[in-house]
Amino acid sequence: MKPILSFYVLLLYALVATSQEIKTLVPSVELLEFSKEGEQEFNRNWKACEVIWEKMQNGIEYKDLTAQEQQDLEKVSEVHSDYWQVGTDGCSWYCGASIAKVSASSYLKTQGKTSYIPENSHDFDYKNAWVEGVEGYGVGEFLEFSFPQENPRITKISIVNGYVKSEKAWKANSRVKKLKMYIDDKPYAILDLKDQRATNHFTVDPIGNDDRDNYDELSKLPDWTIKFEILEVYPGESYDDTVISEIYFDGIDVHCFAAGTMITMANATQKPIELVKVGDQVVSYHKQTKTYITTIVEEVASPIHNNLVTITFDDQSTITCTNDHPLLRANGDWVSYNPSKTIKDYDYNRVYQLKVGDVLQGNDIQRTVTSIKAIEAAQPTYTIVRLDKGTTFIANNIMAGTEPLKKIKKCDVHKSNCKVVK
Repeated sequence: MKPILSFYVLLLYALVATSQEIKTLVPSVELLEFSKEGEQEFNRNWKACEVIWEKMQNGIEYKDLTAQEQQDLEKVSEVHSDYWQVGTDGCSWYCGASIAKVSASSYLKTQGKTSYIPENSHDFDYKNAWVEGVEGYGVGEFLEFSFPQENPRITKISIVNGYVKSEKAWKANSRVKKLKMYIDDKPYAILDLKDQRATNHFTVDPIGNDDRDNYDELSKLPDWTIKFEILEVYPGESYDDTVISEIYFDGIDVHCFAAGTMITMANATQKPIELVKVGDQVVSYHKQTKTYITTIVEEVASPIHNNLVTITFDDQSTITCTNDHPLLRANGDWVSYNPSKTIKDYDYNRVYQLKVGDVLQGNDIQRTVTSIKAIEAAQPTYTIVRLDKGTTFIANNIMAGTEPLKKIKKCDVHKSNCKVVK
């Protein structure tokens, strides 16, 4: 075989082998139907509920509301306070995660008051977007996300493809057809996006460190990265600018409970947390109205943890949870066995040390902590990741708290979060 022919055969073999190594991921699709009319209706419903919530805070009970007022309360969720908000203010992977930096190979220059900076791709606002800034369709341009080593692991990547703020804007601008995903600059997968005004949800094997107990050592290591490079596009009707409205993440390793923890269901029964599934109805405490409500489980998770504690109460009942899980004290303070980690990972300004003698709030009675025991062995744990309404659930008759979603601040507020790769 001639040398030049041998070279091309070897090159072809290398290309085929490489393509076989990089898997292609196909998403599940969540359609988006934003409109001015929808925003106006949302705002009307929210304002109506604000009036009702104020009445209830002043002593009016839910049963004393009119039928119309009760119907109005069903139209909104206290954890979804803005029409354009991505996700909710309730518990999520972001309870224990953060993004160190969002960067891009380029971005379109600001036009009037509208910016197209890379941070727009992770600001949890459907109205904003990143737009690549080179001539043509932007093939080869990329977004890159940097993560601290101590971050919880990622198992889902959600990409809001195109300029979804309106049907007109979505059609006019180009959308991504294929993204090449890299982890620490090593090819990981091809993401095959659908040409729909929608969120593309990709499930991935856990990405990140599975041993995150030594925070001090991990924090000294450089951040790790995920990069999304544009390979192909769906051309827009008017512009060749390619747009991504949002990329956000979900995963595991946030606070959890041990198997056997009993969750209070909407029908007044209890179910082991490991048997709770999506679609189940559980009891949540509505903070604004100070009432118990029925809410639907939208997502569950089951990571392995080795930082658990078992808390025993004066009635001999117990609860086993991760040492950073916030629990509600009877006086309204939040406590955990590892408050510094709770404050670091979750959006709490003040968390106190959980100690023997603390009185915790239950769904029926208050319970006094009589002992706290750390568990060294790793074991499966379970958690309710997201509810359709409410930000709490009841575990072993103790009120367990969920936390507000952490968000990257705007570029002009925290410039340390902003960097464009030249």
